[in-house]
Amino acid sequence: MDMVNEDRNYTAADGSDARNYGLLEGLPEARTLFAELLGATPEETFVAGNSSLQVMYLLVNMGYVFGFHDSPRPWRAEPVVKFLCPVPGYDRHFRITEEYGIEMISIPMTPEGPDMDMVEKLVKEDAAIKGIWCVPQYTNPDGYVYSDETIHRFAVMETAAPDFRIFWDEAYLVHHLTDDEIETANLLAACKAAGHPDRALMFCSTSKITFPGAGVAAMAASKANMDYIASRLLPMIISYDKMNQLRHVHFLKNKAGVLAHMRKHRAILEPKFAAVKAIFAAEMTPCGPIATWTDPKGGYFLSLYVQPGCAKRVAGLCKAAGLVLTGAGASYPLGKDPEDSHLRIAPTYPSLEEVKKASLLLSICVRLATVEKLLAE
Repeated sequence: MDMVNEDRNYTAADGSDARNYGLLEGLPEARTLFAELLGATPEETFVAGNSSLQVMYLLVNMGYVFGFHDSPRPWRAEPVVKFLCPVPGYDRHFRITEEYGIEMISIPMTPEGPDMDMVEKLVKEDAAIKGIWCVPQYTNPDGYVYSDETIHRFAVMETAAPDFRIFWDEAYLVHHLTDDEIETANLLAACKAAGHPDRALMFCSTSKITFPGAGVAAMAASKANMDYIASRLLPMIISYDKMNQLRHVHFLKNKAGVLAHMRKHRAILEPKFAAVKAIFAAEMTPCGPIATWTDPKGGYFLSLYVQPGCAKRVAGLCKAAGLVLTGAGASYPLGKDPEDSHLRIAPTYPSLEEVKKASLLLSICVRLATVEKLLAE
């Protein structure tokens, strides 16, 4: 709150008034801050409003209505358009492609990232595949981190579509839960080195750093992408909220300032994640292989995998007892988990005591649903 309560001079570093129109790509100092976070140059960085999800939506819309600068035609003029969707994944990504009637192909997730053998085969053979959704660091919801090899394979792979795009959502790139403050290889740099500079579209925001509804979002991309995207956005908006951009720069200052701030987040969140895992282990491990869960080193979620056919029943039992979970299947395209076995666990919002109570109740419901399944069989 100090960021918004403090009186400020809204003159930017270049002498411009942050309260006025102009600078569609963002304030220079804001572009510098987010460039450092994303591993890009300020010229390759676009600073927008409060929502990175909105920027992703706008770019899918741009591809659909107009195509990109290297598209043979707008995506809407293609017989069919497809996107690859690593699963389990982020439901709001999938909602965007669903909104445009884009066919979504599920790609199994591994601790190293998506199944790259499958990704490489599909994009090489099918020109209808225009993109892939990725959360490379502390994936939503498993909490995995893409390996350097996976990122290299993304950069060098051959694609049938000349305008294939990787929507690279760095939603949790500074959201560490351990002393190991992981940094992944830089996709934008890797794509440049591989001769595919326009392939990467990288996104981040301060939604889970400062204010979820009043943060700052940013994108990094090649200069050619940046120029094209800005030209398409210009009829829509003269500039985004530069006052908020400047407040964030003054408060966070640089990457070191962001990391220092996020260590305060860790102090709040780490005990909650530890409580969930400890209670799951105490309440479910003695029962045998009834469930498994991920052990993320960062991010905001973890995955709980129950016996096939049990996830919806577990969620229903929890709801009847007063505990609302993210809907079973939400982490899959169209909300359909073919195994009905995955639940996304979000221990971030409730208090620690509520997290403990919820974890115990959830464990009981998993045990009960498993017993019901075994008796039915």
